[in-house]
Amino acid sequence: MAQESARRSESGLPIEPVYGPADLAGWDPDRKLGEPGAYPFTRGVYPTMYTGRPWTMRQYAGFGTAAESNARYRQLIAHGTTGLSVAFDLPTQMGHDSDAPLAHGEVGKVGVAIDSIEDMRLLFDGIPLDQVSTSMTINAPAALLLLLYQLVAEEQGVAAHRLTGTIQNDVLKEYIARGTYIFPPKPSLRLTADIFRYCTAEIPKWNTISISGYHMAEAGASPVQEIAFTLADGIEYVRTAIAAGMDVDDFAPRLSFFFVARTTLLEEVAKFRAARRIWARVMREEFGARNPRSLMLRFHTQTAGVQLTAQQPEVNLVRVAVQALAAVFGGTQSLHTNSFDEAIALPTDRSARLALRTQQVLAHETDVTATVDPFAGSYAVERMTDEVEEAAVDLMRRVEDLGGAVAAIEQGFQKAEIERNAYRIAQETDSGERVVVGVNRFRLDEEEPYEPLRVDPAIEARQAERLARLRAERDQGAVTAALDALRKAAEGDDNVLYPMKEALRARATVGEVCGALRGVWGSHVPADAF
Repeated sequence: MAQESARRSESGLPIEPVYGPADLAGWDPDRKLGEPGAYPFTRGVYPTMYTGRPWTMRQYAGFGTAAESNARYRQLIAHGTTGLSVAFDLPTQMGHDSDAPLAHGEVGKVGVAIDSIEDMRLLFDGIPLDQVSTSMTINAPAALLLLLYQLVAEEQGVAAHRLTGTIQNDVLKEYIARGTYIFPPKPSLRLTADIFRYCTAEIPKWNTISISGYHMAEAGASPVQEIAFTLADGIEYVRTAIAAGMDVDDFAPRLSFFFVARTTLLEEVAKFRAARRIWARVMREEFGARNPRSLMLRFHTQTAGVQLTAQQPEVNLVRVAVQALAAVFGGTQSLHTNSFDEAIALPTDRSARLALRTQQVLAHETDVTATVDPFAGSYAVERMTDEVEEAAVDLMRRVEDLGGAVAAIEQGFQKAEIERNAYRIAQETDSGERVVVGVNRFRLDEEEPYEPLRVDPAIEARQAERLARLRAERDQGAVTAALDALRKAAEGDDNVLYPMKEALRARATVGEVCGALRGVWGSHVPADAF
């Protein structure tokens, strides 16, 4: 339009005051849109979307001991949660046992501590694993936690082919934005390929990876950066699996993605639409995928924790509702809504329940599930979708010019780009150009007191006692033999998940299994910034 742009989007793209037919001149709806559930999947990956049934409502939870987290899961299920989502503490995410020196002070703090099959057994006690879908936010040691889950299911009498869920298993974004990596990129990708092969043969309904832009967004990535770097990582995983001898249509239908939903609703809807279109084109044109499910970008969404504030935390209820609406309008397959008090501490039972109720209100009290794609043909959203797609593809080309996602990571490119954007956001917030309600405008003279949930620091000592008892009672010879077999597989080309499963069955700990692999593969040392 001829009018001067009033503002710019989160990605720095112009948002016009008025959009009209001229903004879609020459625009081909058949090529750009298609039908819902059909290529290029702009309008959603399924023909009926939420008119058939709503998205899966997950609540990300886990803290303290396995027994405490189990109690929270039972409460969430009783309140109507349709899928579990497990948060692990930092020592577990980094492959350390709770009694390791590096774990001190972090046990059970940001998630549940899982040291062995005994903890996993407690975590899912009384929860039938053939009746729930479980997502596990775990990356470098994802194979271990998946195998522990399978072992517990076997103890329940549940066959592996009946298990449904997702492991995040996206280690590349750890090097870019989050930092909970263990091994260098190349052996990490080998482990990912082993997981793909293992699940294809043993746990066919499991989603083997959730390629994540969420954590990049939390580190400061713009919407364009979020989808560009996430899809570039996805391309690297597909290439790795194909290089390992797998056919693209054997594993691609089980790939999934994980994105953030911000309060900037229109650009978020455009982002999700653009991401689906880019991925469908890449899978068909670059990798020759033939199965329509291989072309579908299916994704989980979490509302933006980085946008929540400790000041006036009840305002976060409004932010989360808007963010959740963006995810739903964008066509998410599952959704976690953050609790309003998460900028202060772990959520309380009450705040977690309110977060779930937010999704239930959207699903059952509004009309957003009545029609498949309410934004189709919107002058504003379709123009924004095209602009986000073009900018993301340009950024993906820059990654390719550096040799692909791993080569770009080794040069520090993605991390530096995200840090530059995060610095821009911080500057705009500090100057007041970017309004954050309750922080730099509409502040209170005095904040109202709030009592957060606190994790008992004695958990660390109790976990250490459990580990000491486990090591004293188990068959150490069987553990040693199983770890030796794991090392041998890691040194060669055999799939490491099979000996890994036997080591975990023998009650080897997470730290011991990861330590055996560190001894063969080494640990990652990050490069200087790009």
